[in-house]
Amino acid sequence: MILDLLRELVGIDSVNPELVPGGAGEVAIADHCARWFGERGFEVHRLEERPGRPSIVAIARGSGGGRSLMFNGHLDTVGLAGYDGDPLAAEERDGRIHGRGTFDMKGGLAAMMVAAHEAKQLGLRGDVLVACVADEEFGSHGTEEVLRHFTADAAIVAEPSNLELTVAHKGFAWFEVEIEGRAAHGSRPDLGIDAIVKAGHFLVALEEWQRRLGAGDVHPLLGAGSVHASTIDGGQEASTYPARCRVTLERRTVPGETTESVRAELEALLDGLVATVPDFRYRVVQGLGRPPFQADRESPIVACLAAQAEKELGHPPVIRGEPFWTDCALYDAAGIPCVLYGAGGAGAHAATEWADAASVERLARIFTATIADFCA
Repeated sequence: MILDLLRELVGIDSVNPELVPGGAGEVAIADHCARWFGERGFEVHRLEERPGRPSIVAIARGSGGGRSLMFNGHLDTVGLAGYDGDPLAAEERDGRIHGRGTFDMKGGLAAMMVAAHEAKQLGLRGDVLVACVADEEFGSHGTEEVLRHFTADAAIVAEPSNLELTVAHKGFAWFEVEIEGRAAHGSRPDLGIDAIVKAGHFLVALEEWQRRLGAGDVHPLLGAGSVHASTIDGGQEASTYPARCRVTLERRTVPGETTESVRAELEALLDGLVATVPDFRYRVVQGLGRPPFQADRESPIVACLAAQAEKELGHPPVIRGEPFWTDCALYDAAGIPCVLYGAGGAGAHAATEWADAASVERLARIFTATIADFCA
């Protein structure tokens, strides 16, 4: 049943249109999930504040008095261009299901859907909520919308983790730094201020910032924070002093760091250049920022999931952190204890992607047992 569902989900094009203009989006796959849950007696809610970008929340109501548990999985994928083979075929070879989104993360999506259905038959006291969300691959607007309407006593995000327990991940903050110069004819160095040359001082300072981060305190699971320049743009033509040079940077953060603390670090660095580099002027525009995540390893959901994983695997699950960002941080910010746990495989965003079929089946069994324990 679960591998059939996985093949169905992979066969539905759900490329995020924010990443690929004209991408199919989540409408067709959200419709499919809503029908699947409806046919199995779930209470089904469709959230669509952004037209054409729906999320589905399916609920199995308990008899009352038990803890509620929400699962989260995203419907969208990255693009299909450049995929090696048919990205929607969901072909099985040597125990692997191949196709775009198998690993990231329709394997986890199928596992949480089937687990909720199996657990629904057990006469639970607590509610089970399954959030199938839009837009995780770009802005996570789907999970944000879900959390404005629903809550739970705990949550599990089913992103792929190779059946290892993820209790922390990094955050990020994006900034645009515009270095200001003065336009003038290329023959008039007495009038012009070269914004691109001034930006060179900033890039050198950025490299030193990265060195300091790497040499500083490290998180036991995540290591150190980091910073890098992402894009650079400036100038008009060869015969004119550039009036501006724009550098976009990304700062990856660890628990204890915030977008505000990063901005303060950045502005201190830039103010140091103002004090030491003649005619250095700048403007900072803050972009998207997402907080890092760290679960309470003593929380009931972490203990419960770890215990059920150990029963299935025959050994305690590996505890890990991730360098990338996930929707776990949004649940944590909403006050919902959360943990990440998902299937095995490889190839997220790559030319070849696959999910390990056996791990998807094991994941569903672990999720079913966790629901039975946590919501009983």
